[in-house]
Order: sequence, then C-alpha cells, then structure tokens
Amino acid sequence: MPGLEGPSDYSREPPRHPCLQINAKEPFNAEPPRSLLVSSYVTPVDLFYKRNHGPIPIVDDLERYCFSISGLIKNPKKLFMKDIWMLPKYNVAATLQCAGNRRTAMSKTRKVKGVGWDVSALGNAVWGGAKLADVLELVGIPNLTSTTQSGGKHVEFVSIDKCKEENGGPYKASIPLSQATNPDADVLLAYEMNGETLNRDHGYPLRVVVPGIIGARSVKWIDSINIIAEECQGFFMQKDYKMFPPSVDWDNINWASRRPQMDFPVQVKISGYAVSGGGRGIERVDVSIDGGKTWMEASRYQKTGIPYVADGINSDKWAWVLFEVTVDVMQSTEIVAKAVDIASNVQPEKVEDIWNLRGILNTSWHRVQVRVGHSNM
Repeated sequence: MPGLEGPSDYSREPPRHPCLQINAKEPFNAEPPRSLLVSSYVTPVDLFYKRNHGPIPIVDDLERYCFSISGLIKNPKKLFMKDIWMLPKYNVAATLQCAGNRRTAMSKTRKVKGVGWDVSALGNAVWGGAKLADVLELVGIPNLTSTTQSGGKHVEFVSIDKCKEENGGPYKASIPLSQATNPDADVLLAYEMNGETLNRDHGYPLRVVVPGIIGARSVKWIDSINIIAEECQGFFMQKDYKMFPPSVDWDNINWASRRPQMDFPVQVKISGYAVSGGGRGIERVDVSIDGGKTWMEASRYQKTGIPYVADGINSDKWAWVLFEVTVDVMQSTEIVAKAVDIASNVQPEKVEDIWNLRGILNTSWHRVQVRVGHSNM
C-alpha cells in the first residue's frame, strides 16, 4: 500500500511505557499494572493495553497513504486521509477489550492457549474520526443498509500488518453491513485517540473502532475495506475468538460449529470497572466481603460531577463504568464483585462453568483473597 509499510521483522518497533507488563515481546502484547488501570476514567494512551499480531506498520508518506473500498458495490473507490478529514468528525468514548482478558485466571482451572493476560487487557479512550456509515455513503451505500444490490451483507476490514496465523498475510475481520451503516452504532474510522493523532501501536494512521464488541474486530492500520456476502474467512474470524462450552477441547473442536464472537458480556474488576457489550449500561455492581454470602451495592460513575444513569442521555453507552464502595474488613476474607447490566445479564459465578479451550470471555465473578495486614496488589 503506498505510504504504509508492513515490516517483516521487529527491528523498528515504537517505544513503550516502561511500567507495562509485557506478556509477549514479538509480537508485542502488554498491559498496564492493575493499580494504574482505573486511576482515571479515560485511559492514558501510554497505559492502554497493546495487542498486536505482527510487527508494527510504518507510515513513510502520509499524503500517499490510501485505502480501497470495493467488493459487492457499484462504485469502488480509493480514499486518502484528506477524504476522511473532510467528513464530519465525531468523538466517541468507548472501551476496547481483548477477548482474552483474564485468561491467566481461566488457565488456572484448566490450561488454555493464548497470550497470558491478567485483568488489564482493556482500556477506555475517546476516539476521534469519521463514522463508517458516512464513509460508506461515499461509495453509494445508504445508511441502515443490510444488503447491497449486489448481495453484500458484511464489511471486511483488512490490515497492512503481517501475521503468522495468516501465513504471512494480513490481519482481517468483519462486521455486519447493518451495523456498519447504522450511525447510532458509532463505528468509526478513527485517526485520533484522546485528542491526539493515533500512535503506531494503536493503528496510525487509520483504524476501525467498533464499540461494544470484542477488540479483535477493531482492525488497525487499514489497507482495504471489502463489501462481502459472507463473514470474513480469515483465521481470527473462523479459527479463533469463538466461544465453546467446557466440554470442547483441542481433540474434538469443530470451529465451524460456532459463529465468530462479537459482543462481550458483562465483566468486573474488584478495583473498579464494569463493562457490558452492545452498548448496554451497568444497572448495578454488587460487592461481597464474605465470599458471596451477603452483598452490598457499589456506587457507579463515569464523569466527575455527573451522576451515572445506566441508560441516561449523559452516559457514554460504549464505555466502561467505574465503581467504588468503602467497606470495613476486620479479618482475612474473600472479596467478590459482580455486575448486572440493563438487560439483566449477570456474570456467571464460577469460571469452571464457562471454561473454554481458547481462554476467552472470562466474565466469572472476580474474587480477591484479602489477608489483613498484607498487601493485596
């Protein structure tokens, strides 16, 4: 792609914050310490988790950079950054989360495959860019379209990066056309993060941000966008990031028996975040200081000075909700937290009930063993 290069090695990686917990060096995957994750509602760029599948692409000429939109449409086009900058700009607060967040805890029940994430493979940012619905109108696809005249039903995003899982080919994923063309879904082609130009780790110069679903569908370093009839057939759509019951292992797995994972369900961290997929607000966060025998409700908030209402017009529906509760702990105990969203989805009690061989979507009750007189960080 003119202006954007996908390196074949790791010799030109960008600098990263020294406090990050590195879970894999090549490709680079890292998360911030637990103590810093919810220190602010908007996650600083340097502390936002890094999830990569290959060497970080390099922009050598921003003016020459362009991407194509083609496939089952009548008017394919190549678009440059100047075309995207001319469209209305939107700022969307949205939490992105790796589906493998808390995989390490799930692996303690039974071994799973994948990068060993603790609890911080997510972050909340204000993403700036053009709505994908507006971009697709440039190629003749109206808002709220579910099928093009040529039979296109899905929008595939293809990156410039190179992945071993794709035999050296690019990372790619797709979402339904009906979601892509819905302005209320807030899907962005983003070029800013927290008011600044995207950095290389997070997709410079242009990435997709799909609020409310697993981070694997928010493709970075866009090379092309294809309108296709079926879901993307790439590795990360068809042979990864699918939810299987605990009875499935690597000897009896049938990848075709499950659809690609999209929404992520409700999830909570005892030190202060709750998030649900699909734009659903958090109705309640319950905390127990006796291992789940009795419960108290935590206070919830997003923005300082603005009361949080789960479905309120002043609440950011795609973003996490922070919570806090002050308790007196007189003796060593187990603190448990669980959340309920506005659709009454509640976290499962035991990780054993949702164990799966890829170690994704661990949304079980979060438990912290507290020993009085000891640090629990």
